[in-house]
Amino acid sequence: MRVIVRTVSELCITVGSVIVLFVVYVLFWTGVQADDVMDDQIQLLQEQWAKSSVPPTAAGSSTGNTASPPKPAPYAKGKPFAIMYIPRLGFTWNKPVLEGTATGTLKKGLGHYAETAQLGQKGNFAVAGHRRTYGDPFKDFPQLRRGDAVVLTDGTTWFTYRIDKGPYKTVPSDIEVIDPVPRTSGYTRSGRYLTLTTCEPEWGHSHRLIVWAHLDSTQPVEAGKPEALRR
Repeated sequence: MRVIVRTVSELCITVGSVIVLFVVYVLFWTGVQADDVMDDQIQLLQEQWAKSSVPPTAAGSSTGNTASPPKPAPYAKGKPFAIMYIPRLGFTWNKPVLEGTATGTLKKGLGHYAETAQLGQKGNFAVAGHRRTYGDPFKDFPQLRRGDAVVLTDGTTWFTYRIDKGPYKTVPSDIEVIDPVPRTSGYTRSGRYLTLTTCEPEWGHSHRLIVWAHLDSTQPVEAGKPEALRR
């Protein structure tokens, strides 16, 4: 009997240790790895931009200018093409945006829904990100509020979007949230919009949280950082 009890106890300790190690892996190690990968993606972009001979777009340099820049070339699947900044989430918060929302892509940063508009163009530029694991990019998503800035750059232009609605809770099957004019966004006509999506609850995926924003201003990178990123 003692042998059985001892065996069961040892088994429970072993299982418990495995669970603890798994939790540490999910909470800590995947985050460390993801941060390194995202930093690599940003560095890759910055190196590409530094080597690029493409002249800056004529999007304008004054606040409030939302003229559409020249349409960029198609984004390469699984590759980074922009960097996103959200001051509400911290002035050190910046994440690469890659093309596509495949599992492997979202491990490297945020993912652009390939069927939606390109950055700054007319339509709805929609982006997804993990709430937890792989760097927790959207961990603090519920803190986003109306009027908050979401700033992106493609290396030639700064795009400043302003949140109009959200976080809005819905179900994963509600794919209308990334329509050109999302039905529940409050928008009634076509424009240049941004949609951000992530999972809800924090450690689950039964629902989605959504925010919608409109393109508020653009300016060439040569004009310096936009006002939203100035401390």
